[in-house]
Amino acid sequence: MTTEALVPVFAALADETRWSILAALGEGDASASALAGRLPVSRQAIARHLTVLEEVGVVESFRAGREVRYRVVGAQLSATARRLDAIGVEWDRRLAAIKAIAESL
Repeated sequence: MTTEALVPVFAALADETRWSILAALGEGDASASALAGRLPVSRQAIARHLTVLEEVGVVESFRAGREVRYRVVGAQLSATARRLDAIGVEWDRRLAAIKAIAESL
């Protein structure tokens, strides 16, 4: 996953309400109305936040009878986590090199 692809995902997840919605969807698929019943946010605001999350690819909508439900897109979140992990591994490598230099002095 490229940096250009990560920036919109991180921007979307930086919002506390969107993060709460994503966490709620991690527990199971839900409609905007159901999410509004669980979170201190109006259904209209939930719908707007879901649109943002869907645009960056971390949730997707689907029809379940007469309602539109949303679910987390695990592949997108996994790709984001792998990129963060790669950055962490590189930082650990650099810190180990600094430690080795400091200890050799």
